Amino acid sequence: MTDPNLDRRLATLESRLGRLEQLLGTLNDRLEIAPGAGDTKASIQTWVTDYVSMRLQQLVPETCEHPEGEAPAVVEGPVLPGTRVRCTDEVLHRLGRIPIPFVRQMVTQKVAESARAESVGVVDVPFFERAATF
Repeated sequence: MTDPNLDRRLATLESRLGRLEQLLGTLNDRLEIAPGAGDTKASIQTWVTDYVSMRLQQLVPETCEHPEGEAPAVVEGPVLPGTRVRCTDEVLHRLGRIPIPFVRQMVTQKVAESARAESVGVVDVPFFERAATF
């Protein structure tokens, strides 16, 4: 039962299995060196949050310089954070429930722009719900 063709095929198969073992060993070594996927994901999320927050802070109108004759209007009562648009306490509460800071700031800016465009004096919950929809 020693077929030369069979012996040659077995030798070829053993050679291929040896190369496969070697490749799997190399791959295993590389995977042990690579950082954890959770750490990388958390690092990227932190960087994106910080970067977007920084860029949005650059757009807040209260941080720009005003000419000496013009002082920003003082508004009594609660206002949307980073703006001069008046709102109710319930709107501030709803904004505070948005967990991601840059998303909260984007929603605030969208609502403030809508309030200015429609000349709304005080942003209430129904207006907030309508204006905050993207």
